[in-house]
Amino acid sequence: MSTISRANVAITDLPWLQKYRPATFDDIVGNEHSINILKNVAKKGNIPNFLLSGPPGTGKTSSIVCLANELYGKELAKRAILELNASDERSVNVIRDKVKAFAQTKVTLPPGLQKFVILDEVDSMVDPAQKALRAIMEQYSDTTRFALACNNEDKIDEAIMSRITKLSFTNLSQEEVALRLLYIIKQENIKYTPEGLQAIIFTADGDMRQAINNLQSTYSGFGMIDEENVYKVCDVPDPKYIMEMLKRCIRYEVKNVFNAVVKLYGDGYSALDIVQTMMKLMKSASENEIEEDYYNDFLMEIAKTELVIKSGTDSELQVIGLVSSLCDIAKSILKRKND
Repeated sequence: MSTISRANVAITDLPWLQKYRPATFDDIVGNEHSINILKNVAKKGNIPNFLLSGPPGTGKTSSIVCLANELYGKELAKRAILELNASDERSVNVIRDKVKAFAQTKVTLPPGLQKFVILDEVDSMVDPAQKALRAIMEQYSDTTRFALACNNEDKIDEAIMSRITKLSFTNLSQEEVALRLLYIIKQENIKYTPEGLQAIIFTADGDMRQAINNLQSTYSGFGMIDEENVYKVCDVPDPKYIMEMLKRCIRYEVKNVFNAVVKLYGDGYSALDIVQTMMKLMKSASENEIEEDYYNDFLMEIAKTELVIKSGTDSELQVIGLVSSLCDIAKSILKRKND
């Protein structure tokens, strides 16, 4: 595939994440409160230092880029904006060399505008780099503004946090993800089934970046967006199979549940694949699928197991232990109902 930087790249060769990256605020879906604040900043032209915090794929960096487009325009942005991904360039030397050098550069700008530094995934920066960044923010506060994006604000230096305006972003709703996907489907003239679209939305779990990647990967691999193709490309357990496994826990079908876990492992899925699919299903489950009596206890047990697995204990025994606990919970609830 051609690189984006080449001038002769056809737009059809671009990854869809680039091709359909929002150019204006009107292209962004979700997180309306934070987007409206940025719109007001764009109208007034007085940019504070920003921190945009939230899960991946929720529009943080795209929102900053839209703000920059509104304020600077394409030509001026080439000279007035520096954009870096802090997860790739997170050393203290990069901050001191690239960011400080840019802050020192003289650029002629319209009245009221300052140079603009965009740092994505700043929570992955090492501590000395964050301290160097804080010093640059203070030293060049008259001429340079900073927009930082992160997934976990707890990893940001407190001194930086005290010098910025924080905007929170949350996972997108299924309806918001569907809206953007349907637009892309129409533009690319893609054949799809409603179940295939829902599978894309399910696997993305509120992450627009993941949803668009999954859409393009499935289309490139099969030319058709249906449920089976999506799960093949995304390599996740079939949610219908996992939901039936949860229902078997409720019915206390212990042997059947154990056999289901063994089959999933035989198909190559890890403990984390299985448990994360369970968690996604629980979060979106209707009362017809999981009765309210079971919901909270099941959700808590699955969350605890997910935490243990993420700490480094990814084994079949963890899933066996989980479904055993779910069966015991169901048995206790049924006993209380009958008493």
